[in-house]
Amino acid sequence: MPKVSIVIPVYNVGEYLKTCLDSVVNQTLEDIEIICINDGSTDNSLSILEEFAKKDNRIKLISKPNSGYGHTMNLGFKESQGDYIGIVEPDDYVSLDMYETLFKSALKHDVDFIKADFCRFEGEGETIKFSYVNLSKDTSYYNRLITLQKEMESFNFVMNTWSGIYKRDFIEEYKIQHNESPGASFQDNGFWFQTFSLATKIYFLNKPFYLKRKDNPNSSVLSKEKVFAMCEEYEFIRKFLDNNPKIKENQELKNKLIGIYQKIRFGNYLVTLNRIDKKFRKMFLKRFHEDYTIALKNQELNKSLFTKKAWYFLQLIINNPNRFNREYFTLLYIFKKIKLEKVFNFLYIAKKSKGNPKKIYNTLKASSEKIKLLKRLKN
Repeated sequence: MPKVSIVIPVYNVGEYLKTCLDSVVNQTLEDIEIICINDGSTDNSLSILEEFAKKDNRIKLISKPNSGYGHTMNLGFKESQGDYIGIVEPDDYVSLDMYETLFKSALKHDVDFIKADFCRFEGEGETIKFSYVNLSKDTSYYNRLITLQKEMESFNFVMNTWSGIYKRDFIEEYKIQHNESPGASFQDNGFWFQTFSLATKIYFLNKPFYLKRKDNPNSSVLSKEKVFAMCEEYEFIRKFLDNNPKIKENQELKNKLIGIYQKIRFGNYLVTLNRIDKKFRKMFLKRFHEDYTIALKNQELNKSLFTKKAWYFLQLIINNPNRFNREYFTLLYIFKKIKLEKVFNFLYIAKKSKGNPKKIYNTLKASSEKIKLLKRLKN
């Protein structure tokens, strides 16, 4: 039996797939199985997978008609035989010691899952740029056992499903699955929420192992027309909250989780509002208003979980969505203007002051009042 099963869902990523597979087959932890699932790719992805599978008998290749990310991931987990299961998106790659480090720590602490910080990157070769991402800004949550039901602040950590590994027994015991809605995106949200809601022992490492690509133009989450995909995913999560036996038997836990659910859903609805094409905003905002009017009626909104600004916008969405639409996008515009003001001011002032540091400082200080005014408007 392998120590770790690594699931790689593949759909039309031939441009990046070799880099991904190289990083997985060369792991310092050799006792792994690599489950590659070709989800009906129409490019050269399948031929690349076949080439790697011929060279490495740890690779289990499954090829099927396109059925979407959720079904593909569930199939990969079902086929997994390892003590723990990891996920690698095929346009990303991982550090060579990722699974050895995570597995040793997971085994030592006997956790339901373990996660680590990661890096985002864009570009290739000499132009590649990395940015470090901490799962939590609070370092006290790292390198110790956490019981989620007692430290639910962990739900505020950066959401992802691929920077760690999950105990297979834990996944199977609670029947944790991805949502299989065809053609949808954001199906990692539901899997993430289930694992955080049901785990009793988790662990976070403040080291980055996973390299997350930012600049794949074909990423499904960049689609401007998947208007209600996020709504569908959060309907899936709500069904989980209402039907899961462990949560149903603990009403106090369920109430806490519903409050967190509504807070996280609000943030992701805002992300959707920014992402979708302008022509769909009014339609999505109507759904936004309806969903949170129901949440208010059912007393599911916990004000203490929201920032003051988020709570203000939430009240506008519920009571006056048209006003929210005007104010929210006006403030986004002002925020962009502030950034532009800073750049253009400095370039103009530096030129006007002929590079004299003292003159540049004094002029910037005088002109900062306008930026302060914009900031006050934004806040």
